[in-house]
Amino acid sequence: MSKTKLLLNVVGDLRSLADSLQAVAEAMAGNEPAEAAQGEKLATAKEAKPAAKAVTLEQVRAVLADKSQQGFTADVRALLEKYGAPKLSQIDPANYAALLADAEGLK
Repeated sequence: MSKTKLLLNVVGDLRSLADSLQAVAEAMAGNEPAEAAQGEKLATAKEAKPAAKAVTLEQVRAVLADKSQQGFTADVRALLEKYGAPKLSQIDPANYAALLADAEGLK
């Protein structure tokens, strides 16, 4: 083989290598948003778990109704007044966890 033929082969190989590197770079660039989206999904899932543990109105209502049926009606009313409302529906949802804990403590 002549030197010119060898140089043409090297140039062809370099072009092929450049095309391959470009394809790899594009593939990596295409994966970055997907990885970021996965990171956001994980962060959202982690944030959703504490939200799932939040005490709901229905949970508090069920416990208070049970305590009232057990004969603690006056105590239930006192707890509602303690949290600033004559009715459960008027209590701030931020206080549900504390109210639930107090209600479960009634004996």
